[in-house]
Amino acid sequence: MKKKFNITGLCYPSKHYMMDVEQKMREVMEMVESGEYFVINRPRQYGKTTTLYFLEKVLNKSSDYIPIKMNFQGIDDSAYVSDKAFTQMLIRQLVHFLEFEVPQLTAFTQAAKKEVKDLQDFSSFITKFVHKTNKRIILIIDEVDASTNYEPFINFLGMLRTKYLNRYARQNATFHSIVLAGVHDIKTLKYKIRPYSDSKYLSPWNIASDFEVRMSFNPTEIAPMLQEYAEAEKVKIDIEEMSEQLYHHTSGYPFLVSKLCKTIAEKLVPKKAERTWTPADLAEAIRLLLRENNTNFDSLIKNLENNQDLYQLVHRIIINGENVPFNPDEPIIHLGRMYGIFKLNGRVKIHNRIYEQRLYNYLTAKAVVSLKATPDYGGHFLLDNNQLEMEAVLLKFQQFMKEQYSLKSIDFLEHHGRILFLAFLSPILNGHGFAFREVQTSLEKRLDVIVTYFQHQYIIELKQWYGAKAHEKGLDQLADYLTIHTQKKGFLIIFDKRKNKEWIQKTISHKGKSIFAVWV
Repeated sequence: MKKKFNITGLCYPSKHYMMDVEQKMREVMEMVESGEYFVINRPRQYGKTTTLYFLEKVLNKSSDYIPIKMNFQGIDDSAYVSDKAFTQMLIRQLVHFLEFEVPQLTAFTQAAKKEVKDLQDFSSFITKFVHKTNKRIILIIDEVDASTNYEPFINFLGMLRTKYLNRYARQNATFHSIVLAGVHDIKTLKYKIRPYSDSKYLSPWNIASDFEVRMSFNPTEIAPMLQEYAEAEKVKIDIEEMSEQLYHHTSGYPFLVSKLCKTIAEKLVPKKAERTWTPADLAEAIRLLLRENNTNFDSLIKNLENNQDLYQLVHRIIINGENVPFNPDEPIIHLGRMYGIFKLNGRVKIHNRIYEQRLYNYLTAKAVVSLKATPDYGGHFLLDNNQLEMEAVLLKFQQFMKEQYSLKSIDFLEHHGRILFLAFLSPILNGHGFAFREVQTSLEKRLDVIVTYFQHQYIIELKQWYGAKAHEKGLDQLADYLTIHTQKKGFLIIFDKRKNKEWIQKTISHKGKSIFAVWV
């Protein structure tokens, strides 16, 4: 069977090109072998279900374990009307699983369907069930998120917690390890229906160990997938360079890596005379990805739309360029990490460049609706070889600002100047390029915008005017960035708050670089 790159559901090694998961599975197995209870809480399409699939396969290869796999996705609401209904759902899932995987325990479990009436009965059943075999039983439950708002599920966790705390007594024998998977970290789940004064407001799953296995994929783990594909399809790829570039743009987010590879393999390579992967192919795949709607992006935007505080924090980071320090106790930062929007590197950052660009586009389009419409100059600044006449773009933006926004308040320009420029730029790029924020981590300085248009790159700094001394320092910083990016020419937009400002433009030679600057 011909393999493909997979972006939906489970990944099967026999059907799909896969990244290297060996190290991840070793770390997960260490937790299981140690008898830990834990939650694999990661964003959507981050490989949780595939991880559980491989865990079950590893456990089945050992004579020491019996893995029991359940899935709470699509459970009917009637299962949550009472502890009894929830318990019966658990028994039904258990019987169905054992019938095919561990038939020798099916009869015992079938008989329990009539005896188990509530969670206390189910607790006794677990003890008897464990004593029926000398193997260690591992309970694995996928898609637990939908259950977290229901009292019977909270009670179920509470029962398992009680048994865990007394697990060394024979009368409380229980599962050796429990692995739950979902987006939310139910280790800190608090029951939200009862009053705050109720003791049940404490988390029933605070016994769980922290799950610190890195679920993203680094270049070394991406490379084997590309190698297997290249050999099978007779395609020429610079494996090391392409692995690094995929990681650079995605930070190893599994869905994004696979999606880009799938696009190149299925949409771009068939159109080429030579069967090769190039950096230009990756850039085109990114362009196509940023223009499409998919469930991953839909979930990303929905999470912002449903939480105004999270929306504002993302806006501050992406549009305003704020340097937000990491605080582990800040609930909005925690929420953003849980949804896969943030990553941490001493400060809060957008998880990957693809997300940053998508959110950049979304926030700009959304914010500019409340502003005066920007003109559409698409195609007016195109030079030979698909280059942009960036000096002309900046001069036209200066003219636009002078005509439309010269009487606006200083506060308005501080908050909306960058948005206006991005909105002005969008139709000019017209789907053939994109603008994104880049940070040179070795210097920890912020660069406002790097514009890519086809194969060309333009570095644009946006600054507030704070006087000649600060201006000189800004020129130093921009010149340093140009050197880092091997560029000879850069661009500077200065938002001047002075009432007597001049609408000027000039080319500045600084530290061997040519910098075209406009004041607006």
